Amino acid sequence: MPAAAAPTKPPRPNPAFDRAARKRAGGPVCGVDEAGRGPWAGPVVVAAVTFPHGVSVRGVADSKVLSPQVRHALYAEIVARADVSVVLASSSRIDAMNIREATLWAMTRAVAGLCERPRLALVDGKDVPKGLACAGEAVIDGDAKSTAIAAASIVAKVTRDRLMQHMALSFPDYGFERHKGYGTKDHQTALACFGPTVHHRRSFRPIRLLLGLDGAEGVPG
Repeated sequence: MPAAAAPTKPPRPNPAFDRAARKRAGGPVCGVDEAGRGPWAGPVVVAAVTFPHGVSVRGVADSKVLSPQVRHALYAEIVARADVSVVLASSSRIDAMNIREATLWAMTRAVAGLCERPRLALVDGKDVPKGLACAGEAVIDGDAKSTAIAAASIVAKVTRDRLMQHMALSFPDYGFERHKGYGTKDHQTALACFGPTVHHRRSFRPIRLLLGLDGAEGVPG
C-alpha cells in the first residue's frame, strides 16, 4: 500500500518582500487588507499591521489558505506582537459611498490609526487610497507576497467572522455564523422568508431586487 502523501503546507509570503519595501521606504512598512467586500450583509473590515523591526510571526500566510483554528492562533500572536489598527465600514456607509469607496475610506483610517506612522503602506489589490498618512503602494495578490499584508488579512478575516457570529445572536434565523453574509442558498432562503435586516447592504443587487428597488445595475451580487 503506497504511503499517504504528506499534507501540503499553504504558501507563505517571502519575508524578503517586506525587507525590500522597508529599505525602499527608509522606515516602517505596514500591510493593509480587507475582509468582506463580497457579502450581502455586514461591514467590510480593514486591518493595517506593522511588525516592529526584527519581529516576525511564524506561519503567517494569506488568510484564505489557513484553517479557522490556525487563523485564530495567528491572530492572537499578531495582535500581541505587532502594531495593529482595525476599521469597520458599516453596511449603511457602504450603501452611501459604494463598496469600493467605503473600503478605501476604511483603509485610509486604518493606516492613520496605527501607533507609529509608517513610511509606506503596502495595500492589497490595485488601488491606493487617497489621503493616506504615508506613501502607498498597491500590491496585487499582496497577501501571497507580503507578510505584513498577509497578517492584515488574518486580522481582518478573524475580526469580521467574530462580528458576524455576534450578529447571529441578534438575528438567529439568518445563519450569519455560517455564511458570514455571503449569498449562499441558506442566506437566500432566509431573506425570502424574513426579509433583509438593518445589516443588509441595500445597494447590492440581490437586496435591492428583494425590496423592489430600482437602480440595482452595476452593484455587486
